[in-house]
Amino acid sequence: MGKIPNVTKSAAAFSLAALLATACAGLQAEEGKALSLSGASEVPPVTSAAKGSGQIMVGADHSVSGSVTVSGFAPTAAHIHEAAAGKNGPVAVVLSKSGDNAFAVPPGTKLTDAQYASYEAGNLYVNVHSAEHPGGEIRVQLMPAAKASPPMRSGGY
Repeated sequence: MGKIPNVTKSAAAFSLAALLATACAGLQAEEGKALSLSGASEVPPVTSAAKGSGQIMVGADHSVSGSVTVSGFAPTAAHIHEAAAGKNGPVAVVLSKSGDNAFAVPPGTKLTDAQYASYEAGNLYVNVHSAEHPGGEIRVQLMPAAKASPPMRSGGY
């Protein structure tokens, strides 16, 4: 006793690598990416000097957090909507005005299972509205973090 066969060591190492890859995939889903909102992304496109930036994070537990800041226009409202790029859809999350040109996801916000599935498919977007463009002046599609690939097996075991 005391010696572990190489096959068992290899299997244990592979299992550990798979476990770490799964854990990292969950972390990736919680990381936010810098967002850049523009009128060109609106449906139909809007010609505007308006622009926006921010970060929206969606966790594996469906929690949502983050904020957007805009400039070049007077925003009236901001939401996360549910629809694919090139389409308009219903409001999924109402963002709270946190400053003259800033909006934030309210604390404790969570997506429903259906909304989370839409997020995973790339079918949620952030839209900021104005009096001049009540349907939306600037927009950006939310894309989930890339899924981590499972480790590749190499020959030998």
